Amino acid sequence: MNTRLPIGTFCGRTRREFLHNIAGGFASVALTGMLAEQGFFHSASAAEFANPLHPKPSMLKPKAKSVIFLFMYGGPSHMDTFDYKPKLYPLDGKTIEVKTFGRGGKKNEGRVVGPKWSFSPYGQCGKMVSELFPNLGGCVDDMAFIHSMTADSPIHGSAMLMMNSGSLQSGKPSLGSWVNYGLGSLNSNLPGYVVMLDKTGGPISGAKNWSSGYMPASFQGTVFRAKGEPILNLKNVNNIDRVEQRTLLDTLRSMNEGHLKSRFDNSNLSARIASFELAYKMQSTAPEAIDIDSEPDHVKNLYGINQPRTDDFGRKCLLARRLVERGVRFIQLYSGGAHNDDNWDAHGDLQKNHEYHAGNTDLPIAGLIKDLKQRGLLDETLIVWGGEFGRQPTAEYAQGTGRDHNSYGFTMWMAGGGIKGGSSVGETDELGSRAVSNRFHVKNLHATILNQLGLDPNYLSYFYNGLDQKLVGVEGADPISQIIA
Repeated sequence: MNTRLPIGTFCGRTRREFLHNIAGGFASVALTGMLAEQGFFHSASAAEFANPLHPKPSMLKPKAKSVIFLFMYGGPSHMDTFDYKPKLYPLDGKTIEVKTFGRGGKKNEGRVVGPKWSFSPYGQCGKMVSELFPNLGGCVDDMAFIHSMTADSPIHGSAMLMMNSGSLQSGKPSLGSWVNYGLGSLNSNLPGYVVMLDKTGGPISGAKNWSSGYMPASFQGTVFRAKGEPILNLKNVNNIDRVEQRTLLDTLRSMNEGHLKSRFDNSNLSARIASFELAYKMQSTAPEAIDIDSEPDHVKNLYGINQPRTDDFGRKCLLARRLVERGVRFIQLYSGGAHNDDNWDAHGDLQKNHEYHAGNTDLPIAGLIKDLKQRGLLDETLIVWGGEFGRQPTAEYAQGTGRDHNSYGFTMWMAGGGIKGGSSVGETDELGSRAVSNRFHVKNLHATILNQLGLDPNYLSYFYNGLDQKLVGVEGADPISQIIA
């Protein structure tokens, strides 16, 4: 049998990878030991971090320990929510010249859909907020608005991947995986990265949105449920007790580790070994973490729990707070499922769509901000709100009040985690069709999130396919400094 390695390889690595390892190997072993003693890495992956392919420690001072990403899947309309455009109202129904690019393709004119809700000033900062969000309006002094976000695609699938992984193509690690990889877990008994989906189902492309891509599978997101069993198939079968289960797992681990020694690199097997151990720990810890019913009534009321409109998303927000308290690094909550009627993708009846989704989420999100703040957790928890893109000022169809997709300019906001509350940056034109000042890309958003966690976005890298891969791309990206306190 021919056992020759491919030309250009040495010990199963390319020349570039081999030299890269040799250059950093000795220093990284000593460094990893020191950092592990200080709790920089989570215990389950300490051995993995001895590999110089893993990130060097950041020199930035962290302002946040955890992230809660509130993903409004489908693309909420910025000019109907947080980006006040008074000149749009009198243009309702008129056809005007405006360049757009959405699901309907590139156009040079369109029929204007005027805003359907009034705006009022809120807070000491006087931020104009739509009547869709009366509860969030009371929190604006803790929020920072980015009115000039841009993305590369106006199509849901690719735009979702861009917002979640920084790339239009699948196969890249998601934002939560990068955070998990760079910082490790604060709690070895719970996943470092948790995802909670809409009650109507997951978003387009499904698990690709929380995949670990080319990183070890141990960094991918774990799907939690806010009701019932937090994780499916976690309970023991056939009434096996904990002692028997521990013996079984120890035997399985010994066999897997023996098999792993004969393989030069098998991250999937390493991740499987770690996942068995984590699942065993979660059998006792996850039920307590998800026990929302143990919360006092006044806390449940803050999130709108036990109210028909807000119970589902309220439970997810309250669970997110409980997970943050227990050291989970990255939590992503989805508002909006796979079908158009179930998400923020308002092509037809804008009023019906946005009143439904805003009504489901306004009180729970405001409750999350207030609850974190009163517990002293908001300063160390970064909240991010937004969709994969925004909406056009014009309709896609000849009839109806819906809006087409818009990746040229839209709004997102952040709160907590060292963010400058009561601030706004950037703007779209008077119609809301595109960003015109302080334009920021999705990569700038990702850079800001990493920065607030103490990770240098232009330094954090993973060596793969011959390159030091980065969430923000090899070209790098700067954080949005205007909203950082």
